[in-house]
Amino acid sequence: MSILDRIAGSIDRISDSTDLVSGMAERLGVELDAVVLNDPERGALRFRSLALRCSGCSKQGDCAELQRACAHLDEAPDYCRNKAFLDFAAKAA
Repeated sequence: MSILDRIAGSIDRISDSTDLVSGMAERLGVELDAVVLNDPERGALRFRSLALRCSGCSKQGDCAELQRACAHLDEAPDYCRNKAFLDFAAKAA
C-alpha cells in the first residue's frame, strides 16, 4: 500500500467519523451546529477533537449499526470515546 493510499484511507476514516459524531449527537438531541456557531473557533476545535477521537475507535461499525437502528438515544453507548461530552451536552440541551 502506498503512502497516498494510507493518506486517503485516513481521510476516509475521519470523514466517516464526522458523520458518526454528527449522527450520535443528533440522536442524543445535541445541536453541534449551535456549539460551533456559538464560538466558531473553539467550536471548530471541539468538533475536530470529537471527530479525531472517534476516528481512533475500534467500534465504528457497532456505532453505525446502532445509529441505523435507533433514531433516538438517551445516552451515548459505553464504548463511545466521546460519551462524556455527548452525554453532558445532551443533559444541558
